Amino acid sequence: MNAPRGDGPRRHGPRRDREGRPRNAGPPRGRSGPARPPALDPARAAALDLLTAVRVRDAYANLAMPSILRRHRLHDRDAALATELGYGTLRARGLLDAVIEECTDRPLAKVEHPLLDALRLGAYQLLRTRVPAHAAVDTTVELVRADAGSRSAGFVNAILRRVGEHDEQAWVAKLAPDAAEDPVGHAAFAHAHPRWIAQAFADALGPGGADELDAALAADDARPVVHLLARPGEITATELALVTGGVEAPYSPYGVHLEPGSGDIGDLDAVAEGLAVVQDEGSQLVALALTRAATTGPDTGRWLDLCAGPGGKAALLGGLAGLDGAALDAVETSEHRADLVRRAVDGLPVTVHQADGREAPLPDAGFDRVLLDAPCTGLGALRRRPEARWRRQPGDVSGLAKLQRELLTAALRHVRSGGVVAYVTCSPHLAETAGVLAGVLRKHPGVERLDAREYLPGMPDLGPGPAVQLWPHRHGTDAMFLSLLRRNS
Repeated sequence: MNAPRGDGPRRHGPRRDREGRPRNAGPPRGRSGPARPPALDPARAAALDLLTAVRVRDAYANLAMPSILRRHRLHDRDAALATELGYGTLRARGLLDAVIEECTDRPLAKVEHPLLDALRLGAYQLLRTRVPAHAAVDTTVELVRADAGSRSAGFVNAILRRVGEHDEQAWVAKLAPDAAEDPVGHAAFAHAHPRWIAQAFADALGPGGADELDAALAADDARPVVHLLARPGEITATELALVTGGVEAPYSPYGVHLEPGSGDIGDLDAVAEGLAVVQDEGSQLVALALTRAATTGPDTGRWLDLCAGPGGKAALLGGLAGLDGAALDAVETSEHRADLVRRAVDGLPVTVHQADGREAPLPDAGFDRVLLDAPCTGLGALRRRPEARWRRQPGDVSGLAKLQRELLTAALRHVRSGGVVAYVTCSPHLAETAGVLAGVLRKHPGVERLDAREYLPGMPDLGPGPAVQLWPHRHGTDAMFLSLLRRNS
């Protein structure tokens, strides 16, 4: 009689598996665990994908992250962790690079870019989070192993273990410029800012600014609170705070603050239904100041937003114009951004024009109130744009200042006699604020500077006037600049 074939039962000895081992005998000697490699951590994989997108595609982190989270199917706590690790790593890049370079025997320019991204991600966890050191290192090493193999993983493992030998404060003490000899350089290094930006902040803070610089850069380096705008006529700030679990803003009557890690803001019913939008409280305040500023002479009921994209301030002004019986013209030069403005102001008394604000086909002296939120370096919103501080260069300022002067000249041409222009930048750089105003006002002697502080009631620490510079460390807002100008001839 023939013996059974295949995997059938045997007559003698214990039952065996397909590898010939006795069943229930445990793993073979020399093996300490499963044959499969550890599963990759999806939150850290998503964070690494964000670093790659910013480096390879020059992506904006806030625009790239939502699709990355969807691709990795991350929600709630995992999505919040991925966002914190990705944004935090981008924000701290200068500090992280200095530490990594100290821990390797080759210049960073010789380190493969994907490995450098991974090293930054691991170093950020080691230095700026409460992630246990072994988890920060091991999860990063496994990401590298899966993508680049064991040799690269070993390199990353060795560097990260050296990074973890000191905490952030010890690395700053070792690598930063001396605080007594170079306070700006020391503050810039400690709070992960390029030195030229730290110097611009110190200059804008004015006399004694070096003493306040550390607080300004620390606030700019912190994870920001989410600010919402309750759209006028649609929902009140009190109602919005109740339905979102936020708190009413301290200064804007239309603002609500949400703590970081509140989940995907787009999933909030009030946002999904168009009752609220994400907008920094500082942006709300400068637009509100324009609507409060005193004009002279009879109003025409026409307002103008001369650089309206992507439409946040146009939505606020359009809502207020509707309540006031006025109408708003909104100008945007980019076709894509003009479409964003149209969507933002849908249903409001707003007419959108795709045109260059310097040459917009609009009547001269035809508007009571004109908002010029000028294109700028964006140095005042670095806390919300984690990659921006390392993209901007000092040479960007002069070209933008020239554009700002030309746009402000156009704004003054469009406002009627007795009407008001709000010159706004999301930058404290003096060349983009006081410098632009000085250059334009020399050629317009009939323009009066209003004291903007009067139109921001209840706000402390607004400086000597007449312009106002908001700050994250003083006001909890982006570093918005506001000057109110009334044309008297």
